[in-house]
Amino acid sequence: MGSLLQVNDVSKHFGGFTALAGVSLDIVEGERFGLIGPNGSGKTTLINCISGALRNDSGSIRFEGSEISRLPAYQRTRRGIARSFQIPRPFHSMSVLENLLVPLQYVAHGKEEEVFEILNRIGLADKAQTLSSQLSQVELRKLELARAMAARPRLLISDEAMAGLAGAEVDEMLEILFRLNASGITIIMIEHIMQAVMRFSQRVVCLDAGKIICEGTPAAIVQNPDVQRAYLGA
Repeated sequence: MGSLLQVNDVSKHFGGFTALAGVSLDIVEGERFGLIGPNGSGKTTLINCISGALRNDSGSIRFEGSEISRLPAYQRTRRGIARSFQIPRPFHSMSVLENLLVPLQYVAHGKEEEVFEILNRIGLADKAQTLSSQLSQVELRKLELARAMAARPRLLISDEAMAGLAGAEVDEMLEILFRLNASGITIIMIEHIMQAVMRFSQRVVCLDAGKIICEGTPAAIVQNPDVQRAYLGA
């Protein structure tokens, strides 16, 4: 598998505060990649720079070999980068089906039949006509993933999709992400639930104070003293 996403020496500043300081990543096509770190470590800033919500001040971001650092977010989405948000943001007055038709028609120019295919993959087919305001917490998280999937991504950034969920619900979300990855979608998981990110990821990077402090397999990461100090407070 070749490289899908290359982040090279990316920095981002907010006034005098350095949110990212020379971060470099290489995400391989088909990979399950975990991104961890304490609050304020730069995780959200990094994925905002990748998805286009923010522009990096220096360095480069390449997707499928093309520089995307200056592209607006919607163009990056159309190229195959989608993200789900930590706090679900559905259109509450719309049904689940209608919520999916918006990104499907706007980004992917798809048809309604594709909505049911996505809902089946995510496990929400029986809720197609339900108003999003009537969904449970785990169903809202599934809808958020489904909305990202409607853009037909090559790369899915899952931003704390399991925050606030119970153990069985976490397992349910993990199973969905494993299935999506098995279908060929590369996934970056940002997650505070260490057990979940370690189960899911083939490779993990830990950020602290805007810098990568450790990169390796889940087994190596949990044993790393720098990670324990930064992330676990050891």
